[in-house]
Amino acid sequence: MKKYDVIIIGGGPSGIITSITAKKQNPEKSFLMIMEEEKGLVPCGIPYVFHDLDNIEQNKMGPTPFIEAGGEVLVDTVTSIQVKEKVVVTESGSTFAYDKLVLATGSVPLIPKFIEGYDLEGVEYIKKSYNYIEQLKKKTDSAKSIVVIGAGFIGVEISEQLAKHEDKTVSLIEAEPHCLYRAFSQDFAEKADEVVKEANIQLYIGHKAKKIIGKDGKVTGVELEDGSIIDAEIVISAIGYIPHCCLAKDAGIEINELGAIRVDNYLRSSAKDVYAVGDCSQTRGFITGRTDNIMLASTATAEARVLGYNLFCIKLLRNFAGTLSVFSTEIHGKVFASAGAIEQTACDANVQFVIGKAQDVDRHPGNLPGVNQLIVKLIVSPENGEIIGGEILGGKSVGEMINTVSLAIQKAVTVYELVSFQIGTHPLLTTAPTKYLLIKAAENAIANIKAHAENC
Repeated sequence: MKKYDVIIIGGGPSGIITSITAKKQNPEKSFLMIMEEEKGLVPCGIPYVFHDLDNIEQNKMGPTPFIEAGGEVLVDTVTSIQVKEKVVVTESGSTFAYDKLVLATGSVPLIPKFIEGYDLEGVEYIKKSYNYIEQLKKKTDSAKSIVVIGAGFIGVEISEQLAKHEDKTVSLIEAEPHCLYRAFSQDFAEKADEVVKEANIQLYIGHKAKKIIGKDGKVTGVELEDGSIIDAEIVISAIGYIPHCCLAKDAGIEINELGAIRVDNYLRSSAKDVYAVGDCSQTRGFITGRTDNIMLASTATAEARVLGYNLFCIKLLRNFAGTLSVFSTEIHGKVFASAGAIEQTACDANVQFVIGKAQDVDRHPGNLPGVNQLIVKLIVSPENGEIIGGEILGGKSVGEMINTVSLAIQKAVTVYELVSFQIGTHPLLTTAPTKYLLIKAAENAIANIKAHAENC
């Protein structure tokens, strides 16, 4: 039985970044990564396989940097972990011993067993599997009518890509009042609804899928709660993901109330020398302080870097108070992004807030080519002016603007500090320096804090 200093189970973003970082920090140590498929996919790029990318190979992701750093890779499936013996067993019958074990097993699609017909042929999912997505692409290429259930980021992005094919009818069903409703406040979510419809998608918001109907065991459509039926050759369920923690659970490793592996601030599980990172491990909301499942590659890789440095000794203090959700997407040419608390989550967590909002174009002067309307909203504590959340809608620049908001939240920047934010601007790249929208939104928030204080 061969022994390694470190074994990583999983070849997604968290597994790859953990292994690369740890190997570079500890070049003398032996590392083995075990992954189920030879090829992986960039998770956030999966929707674009269905139109914008020429082929699935263009979204391929693999452990090449890890191998170049001296790590070993095995394509196999781990079937059991023996935590007392510090051993893993694979499907092929191989057995490996370890000093440190990293679980980076990711997440899997939530199967809608509560919807009758979920097991019919033609009900598909967005699995983070190269082989599966390659086959799904072939099926969607030939289908003329496709129904997507779930208007979160994956559902919206998949629908938008499929709807770019002029020969297809794409329908999107969402039980919530609006698309992307868990990531954006109502006013932004309403704009997302409008953009989705403009993308030639048949949108059914505020509707639940009552039943997936079929004939001879194969999907023919979806019945809504109001009795209406939407025809479909393929139904794609995109209602969310759950942590993939079967191995950990079977090994007796502690699982939290949300089904994720319980870890401490250094990503150590309840089992000695076993760590968990990425979608399979628990997170705690930065603003709410509550246990959460925030499943983002950006979050996973941030955790992975911390774990990679700290695997053999604590080199970096994990000095952030929780996981901050930062989302962005582009739908039909419009970019939506959010960070931290939105109005709904702040209300649910009983967090008091005021809003600061500003709107203008993202070029100056505004008649330059490529101009976009830009809307910035800041969620702010009225007690001290700290920024606790933000939402932005506009063009490509939004993708990096939201990262500025994210840093402001993490560093407890106040709107009073933001009004003196020293910025760089250019006519082709930003709003005018006289009305930079993050600053204007901060000014609006200050006015609303004053009004809030006067009304208390």
